Amino acid sequence: MSISDKTRKALEKIGLTSYEIRTFSSLLKAGELTASDLSQKSGVPYSKIYEVLGTLEDKGWIGSDDSRPTKYFAKSPATGLETTKQKMENDFSQNQSVILNELVPLYEKSGTSERPDIWVLSGAINIAAKILEMVESCRNEVMIALPQAGEELVKQALPKLRSLHDKGVEITILTSDKMDKDSIKAISRVANVKIKKGLFGGGIISDKRYVVILLGPEMGGVNSDLVAIWADHAGLAGFARQYFEYLLKDSKKV
Repeated sequence: MSISDKTRKALEKIGLTSYEIRTFSSLLKAGELTASDLSQKSGVPYSKIYEVLGTLEDKGWIGSDDSRPTKYFAKSPATGLETTKQKMENDFSQNQSVILNELVPLYEKSGTSERPDIWVLSGAINIAAKILEMVESCRNEVMIALPQAGEELVKQALPKLRSLHDKGVEITILTSDKMDKDSIKAISRVANVKIKKGLFGGGIISDKRYVVILLGPEMGGVNSDLVAIWADHAGLAGFARQYFEYLLKDSKKV
């Protein structure tokens, strides 16, 4: 059984080369193999196989024994992924420090001010339209805090949420304990739903970048006094996400 193109592309995106994928795939199918046998089965040139095996072992995807000749074996994909993830996070952290230490002083010295895209929205219809647009365009993760009066928005957004669920988007919804039970049941089929007593206000965070924060009264019909902020700003979205996760801590899972 060969690895699907979808999985192959996913492995490439996390840093595995074509030769590494072919080598790991061969070990998964055949079990323990010597470098010579691996070269034949995977199609990786013998002149490259030891280099490929070395990098795969460093990345945590394979192991080897003390026999002669040495035999190699595949580790659990979960182990390989976790090792790769930790290495990527460590590398990012180190590079982040280097970049910030040199570039932040240059940025501050230049006197340039950041110009994030921030809009003030008014009226329930306009705000609901923007939220539905964000849900529809989401690619990886969406987090929604929904007060009781947002039941109508749930009905409008449900088809879009189902579509996101089918695409593998991670959906988390925090809602009021006063929300209609049928509405909660409907969204729990496509999202991780948690209930918080006395939830006040609401908002949505999409792909850790786009955010809508409700500032005015609760959503209920057309209300010109309802105001919200929409922003395309990773910093603001990150702050909102931290607060969202704080609210989740003492919420009840459906």
